[in-house]
Amino acid sequence: MRIPLTKPFLALIALVISSCSPPAVPPVQSPDQVGDILIIPQPVRIVRVGGEFELNRETKIVVNEEAGRGAAAILNELLTRHHGFGLAFSDGADIQNSITFSQPSPADDLGDEGYFLGIRPGRIQIVGSERGMFYAVNSLAQLLPVGFQTAATIPAADIFDAPRFVYRGMHMDVARHFMKVEFVKKFIDLLSRYKFNYFHWHLTDDQGWRIEIKKYPRLTEIGSRRRESMVGRSERPYVGDRIPVEGYYTQEDIREVVAFAKSRYITVIPEIEMPGHSAAALAAYPELGCRAGYKYQVQTTWAASTNILCPTQRTFEFIADVVAEVVGLFPDSPYIHIGGDEVKQDQWRESGYVTALKRSKGLNSEPDMNAWFIRQAGRLVNAHEKSIIGWDEIVEGGAPPDAVVMSWRGEEGGIAAARAGHKVIMTPSTFTYFDHPQGDPEFEPPGLGPQINLRKVYEYEPIPKTMSEADAKFVMGAQGCVWTEFIKTPRDVEYMAFPRALALAEVLWSKKNRRNYDGFVDRLANEFPRLDRDNVNYRIPAPAGLGDRRFSISEKAVVDLKSAVPNGNIYYTVDGTDPDADSCLYQGPFVLDLAPLQMVKLRVRIIASETRKSPVFVAQYVRDTVARVLKIPGRPEKSN
Repeated sequence: MRIPLTKPFLALIALVISSCSPPAVPPVQSPDQVGDILIIPQPVRIVRVGGEFELNRETKIVVNEEAGRGAAAILNELLTRHHGFGLAFSDGADIQNSITFSQPSPADDLGDEGYFLGIRPGRIQIVGSERGMFYAVNSLAQLLPVGFQTAATIPAADIFDAPRFVYRGMHMDVARHFMKVEFVKKFIDLLSRYKFNYFHWHLTDDQGWRIEIKKYPRLTEIGSRRRESMVGRSERPYVGDRIPVEGYYTQEDIREVVAFAKSRYITVIPEIEMPGHSAAALAAYPELGCRAGYKYQVQTTWAASTNILCPTQRTFEFIADVVAEVVGLFPDSPYIHIGGDEVKQDQWRESGYVTALKRSKGLNSEPDMNAWFIRQAGRLVNAHEKSIIGWDEIVEGGAPPDAVVMSWRGEEGGIAAARAGHKVIMTPSTFTYFDHPQGDPEFEPPGLGPQINLRKVYEYEPIPKTMSEADAKFVMGAQGCVWTEFIKTPRDVEYMAFPRALALAEVLWSKKNRRNYDGFVDRLANEFPRLDRDNVNYRIPAPAGLGDRRFSISEKAVVDLKSAVPNGNIYYTVDGTDPDADSCLYQGPFVLDLAPLQMVKLRVRIIASETRKSPVFVAQYVRDTVARVLKIPGRPEKSN
């Protein structure tokens, strides 16, 4: 039988559970699972020793080699920005109340990104390469109390650390919705805090061209302007929002972002989409298409356009010119991302020129033509001693030997690429696409695809179980992607990216056997005040003990919750209304008696301040007899 959610039934719930003080559950003493060394991502090894170091305005910085000056400067920048003072430098090699920066000896075996952070009552020792020392500073910063002004105590410990993967990336799509330079730098700064080392900048697409190319000014004069955007997901019927979208980065803007990222030890990888996702380029230079006389437009819908670059000599001259300018703007990136995904090939099929070109090149099909196009683009990038990165479609038909493959359509493309000897970056949409909703779509901003909550990101494993040990060596790491069809503002980006990016940071940095979700959540609670301090619009996760949705099939359900954020109050309702600050305040574990009701929906919200609230989380509690009737997944039916 199905229980109808009628007004009388809801009234029954309100009657039976009308008090904000349900029967309490005696507290259970739980062991402390996390000590006072709370760092994200989790270091390789932490050895707690006795005592504490007091950092104060008299603490001195000692730099033993020139390589340590960059990390020391970052430490002073963080202290000045957040705590109002910097530290003086000292020439003394062995002084008390000091922080010493040193390069490792070969015997230390720290590699290019590893570090040793030794904290003692009188001294802090930071050992690593230039990059490793920077990561040590970011770990040290997480041990400082938020908002201290005069002095802070740091627990003494030896911390040994190094990353698991060489590629730890985050992506931002600025083609669909433009993000200003100030926010791009803020985003990069946040990524560096959690030891990401690559920022993938999606600069062009059907819906906008965002990078200045001096030789082709119409790319930004025309291609950077979209008259409006489609409302919702469906093109039929099409509804536009009548809100123009525009904006692009000058070459000076690009240099500013790249230089800032370099100071944070992050490499910026530009993406220039080809041959598909090129409607904005075609709107500016229609001669690059296969449709003579056609008036191309910057696309206002979200699906991949059928308008693609035509494989003519003129097109490859255009690509060569664009690549030459792009390479000059991103000198430190070993890669240029060329996209290569979702290429709608109908216009090639209908083109007499392409038909003749296929015949002359001995190509049998449009997919063969696409693979040929990618190889030509690869050669143009190789001419600048760079390699291409492409989405996993580039494997079909044979990618250039040095091409790196981003596997977004699940992991199969990455597995195939690794078998073919390509380096692989895992970006499966079901785990790492942060435009997907984080919970029940009823309570979340619009997004694409299935839910990806914090736990799912944290439990992702970049090495597929089906991959051989030999092929696994080709996996460089993974990347989180922020696509912005429905993400219009910097605050929207922050809400979708954080704290999921922190979960991915730990997946990519920490050893697999060091990862523990409950421990991560505890350390995450320590990190939220820092994000508050920096005005980051993160999403508050569900309280521990609830989850986004679950079934309890006993007669009496124990509700035992813990706020995901410090000082966050949990409010709840059971009458079908959304909780707010006037609802019942959770004050400790309690019992829901399901005997007279058979089913209760508990709605929960965490409120930390007037401006910091979680979405609504719903848990559905169902009695055992009803659970059998409803055939709840995972519970076998009992025989009579």
